[in-house]
Amino acid sequence: MSQDLYDTIIIGGGPAGAAAAVYAARKRLKALLITEGFGGQSSVSACIENWIGEPAITGMALAAKLKKHVEAQKDLEIKSPEKAIAVTEKPGCIFEVKTDKNGLYRAKSVIVASGGRRKRLNLPGEKEFAGKGVAFCSTCDAPFFLDKDVAVVGSGNSALETVIDLETYARKIFLLIHHEEPKGDPVILERAEKSKKLEIIRDAEIKEIIGDKGVTGLRYEDGATGKVKELAVQGVFVAIGSAPNSDLVKNIVDTNQGGEILVDHLTAKTSRRGLFAAGDVTNDPFKQNNISAGDGVRAALGAYHHILNIQRHSPCFD
Repeated sequence: MSQDLYDTIIIGGGPAGAAAAVYAARKRLKALLITEGFGGQSSVSACIENWIGEPAITGMALAAKLKKHVEAQKDLEIKSPEKAIAVTEKPGCIFEVKTDKNGLYRAKSVIVASGGRRKRLNLPGEKEFAGKGVAFCSTCDAPFFLDKDVAVVGSGNSALETVIDLETYARKIFLLIHHEEPKGDPVILERAEKSKKLEIIRDAEIKEIIGDKGVTGLRYEDGATGKVKELAVQGVFVAIGSAPNSDLVKNIVDTNQGGEILVDHLTAKTSRRGLFAAGDVTNDPFKQNNISAGDGVRAALGAYHHILNIQRHSPCFD
């Protein structure tokens, strides 16, 4: 166990975690950043065109910039690659963070910026063609499918919003749903169904994504006939939702049904005093890099004021 007592431990190296680390260091907090790697979910993106200040940047390049900025902070300690696997609260308003490398670190506050993960179909071709026609973020990647035929897999709001994002770019959009009707909010469904480019394929069970150097189509089973059919497309958006990486704190903070950490969006506070959260792991409805970075700043400032209050009302405060 590390004998050091940190002011704050930041978990995650995406935009939220990196921003929190920079601001914690600037506030001269004794801070530790624990991350498996830098960049978050966008690190696999071929091109990012909505990161403010960069007209276009690859996910790998963005990850490198975040890493460089974080490493430039004096006195900030970094444990990477290392994964935080559990956070527990101890007497005296102290948190312990356990890692996959048998690390055990103590702090007066914790900022959880562990991000989320796109849900996968886990079917043949999905992994092989990721970034080569298979995409998971329409806000990020829709422009790359200009004048192409695209399939969207999913039936909820994520899928319907993907259809709306693609409407400006794609030539034809196929929405494949496993049910008879989409399950998204009526307002979003109404907007999606207005698209003249949209064709809904109902009762479809995806079997495989096919291609050569890139995606050329997919195979699905028609529930009505039991026959396996092939659909020619140049892109497949998997839009079956995302899952937050919140398991490490699920026993000590309040979450919603989807597992997202509930936060006060003005302060980044969670239901547990001294524990803050930022980015895609929270219930912020907008999962965007720029928003996550702002969330990280807010969380770091929240942790800073938490530390000041501890100093004024040692060892804990109400």
